[in-house]
Formats: sequence, C-alpha cells, structure tokens
Amino acid sequence: MTTIRTAAVIGSGVMGSGIAAHLANVGIPVLLLDRVPEQLTPQEEAAGLTLDHPKVRNRFAVSALEKLAKTNPAPLYSEAFASRITPGNIEDDWSKLSGVDWIVEVIIENLQAKQELITRIETVWKPGTIVSSNTSGISINAMVENAGAAFKKNFLGTHFFNPPRYMKLLEIIPNEGTDPAIVAFMSEFCEKKLGKGVVQAKDTPNFISNRIGTYGLLITLREMLTKGYTVEEVDAVTGPAMGRPKSATFRTLDLVGLDTFVHVANNVFDLVTDPVEKGVFDTPTILKEMVAKGWIGEKQGQGFYKKVKSAEGKEIQALNLTTMDYAASRKVTSASLEASKQAKGTIAKIKALLSGKDRYSELAWNILKPVLLYAAEKRDEIADHIVDIDNALKWGFNWELGPFETWDAIGLKRSVERMEAEGDTVPAWVKAWIAAGHDSFYERKEGRTFAIRHEELREVESSPEIISLAALKQQNKVIRSNSGASLIDIGDEVACLEFNSPNNAIGADILTMIQQSVDEVRSNYRGLVVANEGKNFCVGANLMLLLMEAQDGEWDEVDGIIRLFQNAMLKLKRLDKPVVAAPHKMTLGGGVEACMPADQTIFSAETYYGLVETGVGLIPAGGGCKELALLASQQVKDPEVDLQPWINAVFETVAMAKVSTSGHDTKRLGYMRAQDSVVVNPDHRIYEAKQAVLRMDAAGYTPPAQEKIRVVGENGKAVMQVGAYTMRKGGYISAHDQLIANKLAHVLAGGNIPAGTLVSEQYMLDLEREAFLSLCGEQKTQQRMQYMLSKGKALRN
Repeated sequence: MTTIRTAAVIGSGVMGSGIAAHLANVGIPVLLLDRVPEQLTPQEEAAGLTLDHPKVRNRFAVSALEKLAKTNPAPLYSEAFASRITPGNIEDDWSKLSGVDWIVEVIIENLQAKQELITRIETVWKPGTIVSSNTSGISINAMVENAGAAFKKNFLGTHFFNPPRYMKLLEIIPNEGTDPAIVAFMSEFCEKKLGKGVVQAKDTPNFISNRIGTYGLLITLREMLTKGYTVEEVDAVTGPAMGRPKSATFRTLDLVGLDTFVHVANNVFDLVTDPVEKGVFDTPTILKEMVAKGWIGEKQGQGFYKKVKSAEGKEIQALNLTTMDYAASRKVTSASLEASKQAKGTIAKIKALLSGKDRYSELAWNILKPVLLYAAEKRDEIADHIVDIDNALKWGFNWELGPFETWDAIGLKRSVERMEAEGDTVPAWVKAWIAAGHDSFYERKEGRTFAIRHEELREVESSPEIISLAALKQQNKVIRSNSGASLIDIGDEVACLEFNSPNNAIGADILTMIQQSVDEVRSNYRGLVVANEGKNFCVGANLMLLLMEAQDGEWDEVDGIIRLFQNAMLKLKRLDKPVVAAPHKMTLGGGVEACMPADQTIFSAETYYGLVETGVGLIPAGGGCKELALLASQQVKDPEVDLQPWINAVFETVAMAKVSTSGHDTKRLGYMRAQDSVVVNPDHRIYEAKQAVLRMDAAGYTPPAQEKIRVVGENGKAVMQVGAYTMRKGGYISAHDQLIANKLAHVLAGGNIPAGTLVSEQYMLDLEREAFLSLCGEQKTQQRMQYMLSKGKALRN
C-alpha cells in the first residue's frame, strides 16, 4: 500500500457522512453506502416510486448527503466537494467495495452487527485493501475473531471524533494481527492527508481519550452530587480555570448528548472487572433519569442547560439537580477563580486555582487528583506512551494540558506527597520514578522534549513537518523581537515573522518589526515566512488605539498609523526575496492585509479569512482595497473586457464583511490567487510555507514587476452606489452602512476618473487612507468600534 486514492464508507449516519465529507475535503472520491429502506415515505408514494426505484434504494445515503449542506458547522470545506461523494446502498453497490483502497465501517455500535458486516466485507475484499472500524470503544480484536489472517493484517480501528472535520484526534487501534507497516502507513496518511493528530491506542474499553475523559466527567458528577455543588459552580471550575474548554463539564455533556455519554460509560462498565473502577462507570441515577425524560442536551433543546426566550431576549437556564427545575444561570466567582482568571498561561491558572483555600479550590483538587491517578494506573493498559495519553486528551477533549503534563505543572513530588497524606494509593511506577531522582515526567532541553518511556527518559519523536516556533525560541533562534512580534530563524536561511501581541492585533510594534524584518531578510536570508502559533493568526488592527486617537480628534496620529501600516505592507511586498504567508483560524481585517503582500499564501484548511472593517464602520486601509482592485485588474487583462462584474464582486464581499468558512472557501470570495494553496494539517503550515520559499529561491526568484491598476472609474462607482442605495431602500442596510458602502465604492472604483484609467498602487492607497480618516470622524463609526471592543460583535447602527 503506497497511497489511498479512493474510499468507501459504510453507514451514512452523522459520523459516517461526516467521515465521508472529510475524505472528500482532502480530494478522495468516496462511496457512501447504507442499507436499503424497507418501506416508502409518503413523499415517495406520492411520486409513484416503488421500493425497487434507485432513488428509494439509495435514500439513506442521498438524504445524508443532502443534510451535509445544511449542517452547522459545515462538514465540508466547500459545498462543491460534495460531488466527490457517491451515494449508494449495501446491496446494489456491494461489489464496488473491491475497487477502493480503504473501507471504513461506521454502523451501529453493536459487536454482533459489526462482526456480521466484516464477514460480509471479506467476501468482496481485495487483498491489500485497508479496512477499518470507526468505533468509540468496541473491541477491535473481537470484531475480526472469525476473519482470515490476511484480512486481519489489513484491519484496524480508526476512531474519529465528532465532528470529523473539526476534531483533531484520531485514535488508531491495531488488532493482534495487524501488520505494523499498515499501522505506520495509516498513522502517516491520517496525519498528513487528513490533518489529524494521531495516537496509537491499545484494544481496551473506550481506548484512550474516552476512557480517561469519561472517567473524569463521572468523577466530577459524583463529587458534585456528594458535596452539593451546582451546575454553574462546576462549570466555573472545570473550564479555562483548569485549562479546559469554555464548555467545561455540563455544556460539554449537552453538546455530546447525554444518551451518547451514557452509552460510552456503559461500555466500560460492562467490560471492566475491577469493582472500584466499575463503580465509577456505573452511570449515576440522575443521568439515567434525564435520558429517560429526553433531556439529553442540545439536540433536544435541554439538558443541564436550556435556552428560553425572555423579555430581554434569549436566557440561558441551568438545571437544579435537587428540584429538577431550571432557573436563570448565575455567574460564579471566588478568590481562587479570580486568581486563576488573572494568571497568565494555563500552568499559572491551574496553580492559582489549586492554591486557593475556598470550596472551589477544593472541588478542583478533588476532581483533578483521581484523574491523574487513574491515568497513571491505566498507563500501560491503554497506551505505549504517556505522550499518546496526553495528546489524546488534548486533541479529543480539548484540554490545554494532558494528565501527565498537568501533573508536572502542579509539581509531581509535592502533589504525590499530598495524595499520600490524604490516604490515596499512588501507582508504584510513579513513586519509583520520583525515587530515581526525577521531579517530572517530561524534560525539555534546548528545544527538544524528553518523556518517560519504559521507565527511561527518551526523546519524543517529532514529525519533520512540524516546525515549532516556541521550541526555536528556546534554542535562541530569535533574530530580533519587540513587544508585538519576533523574527525567528527557522533553518535553511529562512526567517519567520511571528506576531505575538494580545490577540495578534496589529499595532505600531508589529508594523515596525515588519519593516525591520524586510531589511534583515534582504541582507541575510533566502526568504520570509509570515506565520504564528497563536489561537488565531490575527484579529485585525489595534482597534482600541484607533478609537482613542479618533475620540481625541488626533487626526494626524490616525493618519500616521495608517501611513505606517500601508508603508509596512508595501515594503513587505517590494522585498526582493520570496515571502509566503501561512494564516490560520481567524484572519480578519489587518490580518488579511498582512498576507496580501506575500508572493504566495498557504491557508490552513481551518482559516476564516475576510476584510471585516465595515463591521466597525470603516473600510480596509492597509492595502486591502488596493490589492483586491489590483487582483481584479490582473485577472481581466484585456481592456475590451468589462471589469465591472469583477469589481462588483469585490465590493459585495468587502461591503458585507464576508468571511470564508475554510481555507478552500477563500477562492469563492475572491481572495485566493492561482499560486495559493491549502494545507490540511495546521501543524504543517510553517513547514509547507518554508518549502515554498525554498522552491522560489531555488528557481531564481525575481520580485513581481510593479503594475498599474485598471479601474472602473466614476461610472463604475455609480453602479456600486446604486446597489447600496437599493439595499438601503429595501431595508437591508442602515443609512450608515450606505455611507460606508459609498466610501468603499469610491476607493474600489479609483475615484472620480474615467473608466479604464491606469493608476498606481500609491494612488489607491491614498484613496483608502482618505476614506478611512473621514469614517473615523463619524460618531456612528466610533460607536461601532466601541461596541466591538466591549461586546465582541458588530453593531448595526
């Protein structure tokens, strides 16, 4: 097996269709099969169809495919990718399984049903074809106990997490007969092609992530019931304060579905024999009662929380587990929670929470301690490496730190002493490790990471495609830096410009570093990558600074900020060395403008990219309008071809602050150029950008020639402004929206000049700056800026 070109997914439910969608996302044609319906729907009867009609026989898979377009968040990077999925059924299309490279079984979580399906697959199986089961905990060995040796060699578990597009974790579980080469191939394929974080799990109940994660949730629930904490109190403690997602415990359960959670917990309960462990996985009565009532979470509108309409709008209510009534969710605070909130970084937050003296510190310790001990106790049973356990919880449950990383963070020796003082039994291997002179499970030296493995400290292998800027900083690879950005040597004479201001918002410090980086790279490097490892690439310019200057009437200061931004972007564009941008996640406003000067942009698949300045009452003025006008001019070279439709599309995208739903979706919005591309694994972005720089340099890079921009002029501006007027009259936009749109039209059209005029980039930048300054002076624009800063969302005034 050298690659997977085609695949089949059997089972078109939420997980099956989601897996098929993600395979389609990465360019793999997929056959999506499900059973044949046993009776007609009223609509099919009305249409005169019979059970033998192909539309009826393929109904389940076709329906699943139709739902993909309506599902939010979207399972597909682009709606067009749905064409890569072919719906069918397991009777008419069964023989087609012999023509694919990978078959994924995603049917009901029932061992007998899976065994029967696998026996049937083996009848058409082509030797060498990989077959896998997507299961959250059923034994992989038991599934193939009746299969032939050759089939077993090519069979394994591939446990995707829901939703498959967005959840990073993929657990690979070999059976006793799986060929190690197949495990290695699938691990690499799923990491590189599917963009997954892969861990190898042993064939034990619920594998790694669900085993430890479910245990932690059940421990939390029992502590809550025993000590009388409320739903809101538990979520206040088990969210970001403990390095966990904002959804914490009970919002997470509502999202997952209480019925699903109970099923996962029951799987362990049924399969483990230790009475203490079995007792933990015995689902509390309260959960069973909620499932019986249908209070299973978001999919039914209520669980531990529910949304209700009130006079003030929507209200979030929380369940009182004593009365089983809902009441308005209340904010929870305490000294330890506030200390955690004020602390910088996950480690500091957890330490601050645990070092408090109130009941919330006590809750945090009482639910963290059992999880650490359980992970240590099950270490060798569920995985070969603590790194796999930590990664599984980080990627599957979105913890900031895995259990062993957390243990290191709070102090291994000190916490073990406390555990033993409280009468807990610490696994012998942990005590032996400490006795051998170690005070942590991990050690980091000169950018390299070592971890305990087989009771020795061994280096953690890292994929060559992963370039860690944090590790490079530890290796003293920073070339220069200031408060907002750093220039880092990433090897092979390539430098990386990293933003590291709060939210990576662009201010004078970043703009200064851009200019300094250009000078440095011009003299000493082969090229430049623009990328960072922040939660988001960049949320835009420093809005607070602009608002303060505007409110004070410091127009020369505002003008200076915009000139600095424009000059920095222009200097970056004129660098005579290749520049590649690698944005990820939220890349908005000024973040987009920081990518536009690059010779090539390598988007992470999960990039939400757009010029959103109209949402705060402004227009792009860091070169965004100019670059889009230039791109339109370049795409319509023939002066006889009407440029207006292209500019109209740009106008609509920017005026409506449209944001891409993925890296691929930037093409639909007109941001992606022919030379740009998408990388699925976000951890590989910087590596791929570096390779692009090296390829351009090796090919004898010459900077693009400066071009004049053909504009649509005064008549074209009128066309766009008529569109805005129509929207205003239709009640779709406000008067201030129309004012902003008119300013935008003026800039994109090139001002009041004849259509077809060729103008310079500087001319367009001057138009941007003038329009931006005038809008900054508008009271309603300042209100929008203030609202965005305080509420985090756009005001339509």
